[in-house]
Amino acid sequence: MTRRAVVVGTGFGLRVHVPALRAAGFEVAALVGQDAERTTRRAARVGVPAGFDSLQAALRATDAEVVTIATPPDTHAELAGLAVAAGRHVICEKPLALSVEQAETMTKAADAAGVVALVGTEFRWDPAVEAVRAAIADGRIGRPHTVTVVRSYPILADAEAGAPGWWFDPARGGGWLRANGTHLLDQLHLWLGPIAEVSATLGQAVPRPGGGADDGYGVLLRTASGAVGIIQECAAVWGPPVEVTRVAGTAGTVSIVDGRALLETADGTRDLSAAPSQPDTTDSSRPWTAAEIAAYTGLAGWLYRHLEDGSTGEQRPATFADGLAVLRVVEAIQVSAEQGHAVTVQPGGAP
Repeated sequence: MTRRAVVVGTGFGLRVHVPALRAAGFEVAALVGQDAERTTRRAARVGVPAGFDSLQAALRATDAEVVTIATPPDTHAELAGLAVAAGRHVICEKPLALSVEQAETMTKAADAAGVVALVGTEFRWDPAVEAVRAAIADGRIGRPHTVTVVRSYPILADAEAGAPGWWFDPARGGGWLRANGTHLLDQLHLWLGPIAEVSATLGQAVPRPGGGADDGYGVLLRTASGAVGIIQECAAVWGPPVEVTRVAGTAGTVSIVDGRALLETADGTRDLSAAPSQPDTTDSSRPWTAAEIAAYTGLAGWLYRHLEDGSTGEQRPATFADGLAVLRVVEAIQVSAEQGHAVTVQPGGAP
């Protein structure tokens, strides 16, 4: 049986979703964009048979059972709703929605329809991220008590730097916290369980015309299991990227260093990674594309295998419920930054 997918979005969708779906075994039956003629041309360029300017038209014209959504966050609720109502399985980019309320509606609809509904936090399939998860789950660091995640990048250091327009528009779900911080929050959720409390700041290191959204943030956090930690990111820092990831426990520490997972205990240091997760930087304008495609292939491959025989495996993707949990933390961070005090993340309601 040929399993087919429709990709919505002609930017990240065309660049990452299409090759990843194909590598996982899917046939990409159609591409959806804002302009039918332009989308048809772009589809033809990569060998996709058809282009449409609406998801409804693509679903009517194909027998695709999967829809992947790679559009700005303010479109996710409507597009995912259309796909779910048509009985299609969905992979939706993060952040899952504009708000917790939207994400709750999306999650309930997917559950009621009985479809597989996943979030595109593809770096769960990065070998180092998975090695950290497995080490913690296997008890190799004992009880986790402290987590440190620090990131700085030059992506937005230039005020004229090009980026997707929604990144700079809070009304469309923009800001670095939502654009990239959701990856890190998802990883902490995967590794350590729910985040229970946050104390946060949001910043804009480089002013942009019209104000715009955050390009950095800092969060002190406490998990429901009692671990404490910090996440700090800024995408407007001149110089080479800096990435620090460490989870310390009562029996050891697991870290990601230069794309590899390292376990440090009283017995010494052990490399846990099966292979380095270094990105291909041959295209300086898109330095992370190879790593994104590789990780997304893992996500799409999980869905393909699950549809084939119901298999799941130890490694699992983020569901809409996971995306909802991350959005609860995002909204708590925003409230904390606005009000200047610590905020409890309510597992069943708004912060």
